[in-house]
Amino acid sequence: MMHENPFDLFRQECCTALAQALTKSFPELSLSFAINLNKAPLLELGQLASSISFELAKKLGVKSSVVAEQLVEAIDKSRFNLIEKVSSAGAGYINFYVNFPRFSQLTLESIKDKNKSYGYIKTENPVKIIVEHTSVNPLHPIHIGQARNPIIGDTLACMLKLRGHDISTHYYIDDVGRQSSVVAYGYQKLGKPRPTEKPDLFVGKIYTVTCCIVEINRLKKAKDNATSTVAAQTTTDDNLVKLSKELDEWISISAELKEKHPTLFEDLLVRISEDENPEEEINNLNRRYEDGEPTAKQLIREVSDLCLDGFRQTQTRVSVTYDSWDWESDFVWSGQVTEAMAKLKTSSFLSFENNVWAFNADKAASLLRLKPKLGIKENHEIPSLTLMRADGTTLYTTRDVAYSIWKFQRADKVINVIGMEQSLAQLQLKLALYALDYGREADNFTHFAYNLVALPGYKMSSRRGHYITFDQVLDEAIERAYQEVCKRSPLFSEDEKRAIAQFVGIGAVRYALIDVDPSKQVLFTWDRVLNFETNSAPYVQYTHARACSILRKATDPPQTVPAYHLLTEKIEQELILQLASFPDMFIEAAEYLKPSAIADYANVLADKFNTFYNALPVIKAETPELSSARLTLTKAIRIVLSNTLSLIGVVAPEHM
Repeated sequence: MMHENPFDLFRQECCTALAQALTKSFPELSLSFAINLNKAPLLELGQLASSISFELAKKLGVKSSVVAEQLVEAIDKSRFNLIEKVSSAGAGYINFYVNFPRFSQLTLESIKDKNKSYGYIKTENPVKIIVEHTSVNPLHPIHIGQARNPIIGDTLACMLKLRGHDISTHYYIDDVGRQSSVVAYGYQKLGKPRPTEKPDLFVGKIYTVTCCIVEINRLKKAKDNATSTVAAQTTTDDNLVKLSKELDEWISISAELKEKHPTLFEDLLVRISEDENPEEEINNLNRRYEDGEPTAKQLIREVSDLCLDGFRQTQTRVSVTYDSWDWESDFVWSGQVTEAMAKLKTSSFLSFENNVWAFNADKAASLLRLKPKLGIKENHEIPSLTLMRADGTTLYTTRDVAYSIWKFQRADKVINVIGMEQSLAQLQLKLALYALDYGREADNFTHFAYNLVALPGYKMSSRRGHYITFDQVLDEAIERAYQEVCKRSPLFSEDEKRAIAQFVGIGAVRYALIDVDPSKQVLFTWDRVLNFETNSAPYVQYTHARACSILRKATDPPQTVPAYHLLTEKIEQELILQLASFPDMFIEAAEYLKPSAIADYANVLADKFNTFYNALPVIKAETPELSSARLTLTKAIRIVLSNTLSLIGVVAPEHM
């Protein structure tokens, strides 16, 4: 007997048994609630428990324990294959116990049959889903603070694809706006040089130094003007103090950058000083690019492509790919942004004040009665969103409205993997969709928010050029993994050690960025990331390799029909339940977008297997029949560990 979801088959039997008992015991009652079963907290209390007696007791005016006893008495266990025993417990709980010999056979044979597809239950309602993730601005390398995004996005896409949905992954290239014009301005001033290093590193240095020089120039002029107005007694000292403080900070930054990049800094300083007003040159470039002026288009696209080439190299290292690279500027030049703005202007939610167009998000949420639906308190005021500046240039969220409409023309659902610091902007975007009569689309729009990555004792600052790149973290992870492999497996060849270090290091970083709940900050420490003893990719990988080693050493073929009834140890039964629950975990992780649940499951399964391995002999078990059963259990554990690691893009090795 085999089933794609063994534990669910047991649950179905329990629900059927309980439903029949209800009809038999209380035929006069019409139940207005569903039969819910929860997993029992302890093996000794059974595998599933129902609290339905408490609800019935209220209706009948009797004790819940009496109702439970009556229902237990009415259940005919002989009609079911997987129910071993049913009992009442506590004040009225009904506990169901599984028939472990039959359940073990069902679970282990199902895993053997399904193999690499075990656990990946297909949905009955597949839809087209766009997962937009990463979308780091093409200004500098992806740093560790941003690295959680591509790993979460890639894992979500993998989960949803295996669930049976039609998935397309998109990278949104934010190439419109002042920042892109800053780096393009510096790049042009240098004569559009070719990179002498990884291109995103090269672009990042130009951006940081250009930004610093331009800001110092701007602040000096602003300070001079403020000094004049103070002298004329037309303003207070407050603004002057603020400008002086900002200028001092940027001068401090410039000293650091000049020391780090002396030639680049000097070259840019000389060439930028040729312009009377660099700030206006940048603003002009920004306007020309948004207008689609050919020379501006060629310049900004060229420097953006350089940076994106570096991004692709980094993403290849962690096996992250995209089905579509979507340029923000394309939505501006095609008129889609203008079209969305024009439609918004016809609504009652846009206002024109101080030469800027703003979207009254709170008014839209209130009049469209969306606050309860979105979980927002009625008295909470949602800030307005500026859509267009006085100079006619649009803002990021304005362009994102047009992009979102475009995505929904290609998918039923859209998931934006974006940091939680963008929660307000994503809410305003959703409200704009409602205001444009894209209600169905807004209902199917999900902002998957996540918290940042922090390195203890290190404060990142892009404008200072202070950041640890994703590549640097990957390099160090691989090197640290190599040192660990050398200690643990000194007899391996150098090539074997390097190969193992590669997949262990990469896997360690991917796992570390997934296994923390998205709402919580990832505290990135090497002691945790490369812990071979617990809760890390190396730990789970090592456990998988250990299972492979046991199976390799078992030279005698297993018995034709393993003696499943011999798997009576508590840890063996816990392992079988854990394996049988893998499909349930996968469904929940995919339906509720919980990638961290996968890492949690992998760690628990690895823990239980290592407890089993340390406590009980497998190959040298007391009898050949017991050895055969334990080898079958070990093989199933290896398959499920491999399938779990595959979901989060981590290699399941046979040797470590």
